[in-house]
Amino acid sequence: MTDVEIEYCVPCGFLERAEEIQHTLLQQFGQQLDRVALVTGDHGVLTVAVDGERVWDKSEDEYDPDEILRRVRPHVGA
Repeated sequence: MTDVEIEYCVPCGFLERAEEIQHTLLQQFGQQLDRVALVTGDHGVLTVAVDGERVWDKSEDEYDPDEILRRVRPHVGA
């Protein structure tokens, strides 16, 4: 099974985006994911990690839930 962690900046108000990413991943992959955890952070962080490997980072990538799905997909069921 696959573990996904979405770390988001609380003071920046990124909770809504983190929840959108979480919802999108659960809707797409459902029971193929062991967990999709929201992890609180600060300093502008918004990242997605799969099994400990960062696959998307707001500081480097444009916010696009479809692109995040594409980056997570190869790790699901692997």
